[in-house]
Amino acid sequence: MTEPDFLAECDRVLTAIEDALDACGADVQSGRTGPVLEIEFEDDSRLIVNGNAPVREMWVAARAGGFHFRHDGSVWRDTRSGEELFASLSRLVSAQSGQAVRLSDPG
Repeated sequence: MTEPDFLAECDRVLTAIEDALDACGADVQSGRTGPVLEIEFEDDSRLIVNGNAPVREMWVAARAGGFHFRHDGSVWRDTRSGEELFASLSRLVSAQSGQAVRLSDPG
């Protein structure tokens, strides 16, 4: 994946995450600065999703730890567990918010 392709995909994914958070009804606030999406929870904790262009990865920093995702040609997968990005985010946001949350990528 070229850097311009990665940046376009990163933008698409971050927008999809924001849209999914808005649609799921979770009590979270989100804001974006460039390739960084910050999700703030009611208890003031945060979850950060950002694109790392030099290594073509999406990184997630959550209370549960740090996670790296690489595109496998169709979806973003955790480099350690193989879990899909939106499945991981559903699990992490649910754990951090205390609410059952299911996020999906419409793309």
